[in-house]
Amino acid sequence: MQFDSLIPNFLLILTSYKYLLLFLAIVIEGPILMVASGFLILIGFFEPIPAFLIILAGDLLGDIIWYYIGYFFAEPFLNKYGKFFKLTPEIFEKTKGLFHKYHVKILLISKVTIGFGMSLATLMAAGATHIPLRKYLALNLIGEVILISILLSIGYFFGQLYNSIADTMKIYFVVGIITVFGVSIYYASKYIKYTIID
Repeated sequence: MQFDSLIPNFLLILTSYKYLLLFLAIVIEGPILMVASGFLILIGFFEPIPAFLIILAGDLLGDIIWYYIGYFFAEPFLNKYGKFFKLTPEIFEKTKGLFHKYHVKILLISKVTIGFGMSLATLMAAGATHIPLRKYLALNLIGEVILISILLSIGYFFGQLYNSIADTMKIYFVVGIITVFGVSIYYASKYIKYTIID
C-alpha cells in the first residue's frame, strides 16, 4: 500500500465507523467531545438524532464503569491509603452518610454541571455508597439528556459563530473560548471544593 493512499483509506474508515468511534470516544472523554459533536452536526458529519443517542449510550456506559469502580474498589482503597489524602475511615463513613441522604440532588447537579471538576469522584461515590444501580442510571439519564442537549447546542452555536468570523480572527476566537471555559471550570471546582471542605 502506498503512502498517498493511506489518508483516503483512513478517511473512508473514519466515515464508515464514525458512530462506533464516537461511542468509544465518549466513554473515555464525554463533555469535550459533546461540544465538538455539536460542531460536527453543524457541518453535516453527524446526523443529530443518531449522534445524540450514541453520545447518551456512551456516556451512560462510562458512568456504569465508574460506578462499579467505586462499588468494588473505593472503600478498600480509601481504608488502605486514605490517610495519605487526609481521608480517614470516619470521614469516609460520614461522607457516605451525606451522599446517601442527598444522592438525588448530588447526582443530578453533578451530571448537569459536569461535577465542577469532581464528576468522577461523584460517580465513584455513588458506587461506594451502594446507591441502587437502577436509581443511579435513572438519575444519570435525566441529567445526561440535559447536559448533552446543552453541550451539543453550545458546539452548534459556536460552530455557527466560528464560521462567521474572518479567517485571521478564528485562532483568537478558539483560544479565547477554551481559556474562558477552562478558567470557569477551574474556579467553579475550587469554589465547590472549598464549600464542601468548610
